[in-house]
Amino acid sequence: MAWYFMHKWLEKFAYRVDISWWLFVLAGLLAMLIAVLMVSFQAIKAAVVNPV
Repeated sequence: MAWYFMHKWLEKFAYRVDISWWLFVLAGLLAMLIAVLMVSFQAIKAAVVNPV
């Protein structure tokens, strides 16, 4: 959906920039990977700490 709206918006400019759909997929996957890594890191850190 974001690609479609960006594509339509960029068509109106005289000097067009072509945006590929895979850039949005790559950005989403990268954001999910970073989120999973951060949550996993915090979960492991909380599991290893001494509760006392």
